[in-house]
Amino acid sequence: MTEQPVLIPADEHNSNLRNNVHPSTWVNPEPASRYNLVVIGAGTAGLVSAAGAAGLGARVALIESSLMGGDCLNVGCVPSKAVIRASRAVHAFRRAADFGISGGENSTVDFGAVMERMRRLRSGISSHDSASRFRDELGVDVFFGHGRFVGPEVVEVARKRLCFAKAAICTGARAAAPPVPGLEEAGYLTNETVFSLTEIPPRLAVIGAGPIGCELAQAFARLGSRVSMVGHRTEHILPREDSDAAGILQKVFALEGIELYLPAQDLRVAMRDGKKVLCFVSGGRQAEIEVDEILVGVGRAPNVEGLGLEAAGIAYDIRKGIQVNDRLQTSNSRVYAAGDICFPYKFTHTADALARILIANALFMGRQKSSALTVPWCTYTDPEIAHVGMSARDAEQRGIAVQTLTVPLSEVDRALLDGETEGFARVHLKKGSDRILGATIVARHAGEMINELSLAITNGLGLSAIGRTIHPYPTQAEVIKKLADAYNRTRLTPWVKKLLSAWLSWNRS
Repeated sequence: MTEQPVLIPADEHNSNLRNNVHPSTWVNPEPASRYNLVVIGAGTAGLVSAAGAAGLGARVALIESSLMGGDCLNVGCVPSKAVIRASRAVHAFRRAADFGISGGENSTVDFGAVMERMRRLRSGISSHDSASRFRDELGVDVFFGHGRFVGPEVVEVARKRLCFAKAAICTGARAAAPPVPGLEEAGYLTNETVFSLTEIPPRLAVIGAGPIGCELAQAFARLGSRVSMVGHRTEHILPREDSDAAGILQKVFALEGIELYLPAQDLRVAMRDGKKVLCFVSGGRQAEIEVDEILVGVGRAPNVEGLGLEAAGIAYDIRKGIQVNDRLQTSNSRVYAAGDICFPYKFTHTADALARILIANALFMGRQKSSALTVPWCTYTDPEIAHVGMSARDAEQRGIAVQTLTVPLSEVDRALLDGETEGFARVHLKKGSDRILGATIVARHAGEMINELSLAITNGLGLSAIGRTIHPYPTQAEVIKKLADAYNRTRLTPWVKKLLSAWLSWNRS
């Protein structure tokens, strides 16, 4: 049996999680003589690949060395959003006076209970990704152990050899730390360890100003940590997002007491009297921050080690992962890859979409292309920042002229009533048409709101089609309808207005 992953703390919720996604009593089955598909890695891409292929009648083997469910279930989307929701709840209490409700400012946080709730919910969700479900309901042969290629058509796991017609590498990526002197010696947290905490760090430094760093910095600040964000080599938070969107969130961070050091140059970590001290240069001055914990929220490394890729003739890059073509095929024509191991957009929903392409192309001679995907994403801060398609900068680099329309949430009745006017919706149209090239939304629930624009881009629907669609009133999503109204007003040129006036004047006679 493989070595059991350590789950901290050892409570009933983590015990149930383990029993679902890496049971200690699991016995690997005897391999079939040959599989239609052998999947290495049981994160989102691997689970969707295995379940989808088995549901279509394929004989499938699924290999996992650690916990089924991958990052999303165990150390990513699921636990982080549970903690973020708790932080939003306490923030709402503290803002209660804004709505005529007293006493909220005296609310306290039981961090242990917050994390216990997270573990309980994660444990319940884990049944969907469980080994027994994949075996008993889906008919997948589940193997625990380190899978590695021993030939172009053979994978070995736990001293058993699995022969395949096609294989899928879905081993994902892991948290990586920047080369900061003293960081390894001092010790640090990542998304893979932070959710094991049972006591909140009184002082927390977050290295990195990307999505993971921003989400957890705000959540821990609201839950009681004094948070300092140290932007390693970046001058503002979320450098890949619309600068106006990032600027709104940066202002919110400052108002909520998060200390920002952007950028932090010559960063190093020292130990002093048992405390961790970050030393760096910011704003031309030498600065030091003494903290109890350091959270690294920047950098991902593909899990390519130990897979025996050379034995299967599979090309890879230690930093970029498995090399695939547009149809997700590796240099070994029998082997495909999906998810964080091979794709630049490292999101759960992208891994799901890629797995569906993999099934079609690997098993059914499909010709689907990963480049055809329209990929939305969302940073789950408060407010959220969601984006889909091109930015104005992307369009400029491609030589595409754009027309940009922006509607602030302060012009939306529901946002005013909710007290959530910090934000906007923005679209980039191909100049001279209503074709949507990209969009950004900053709002409390931007992740839900972006879907309408993602649907439009994917299906070639212009902004005019959204304008013809009735939206419920009052909702914050009405801001998207207002974008369409703004576009229609741009079409009312002086010449068109003169023409309409002439028609109406004639029609009165």
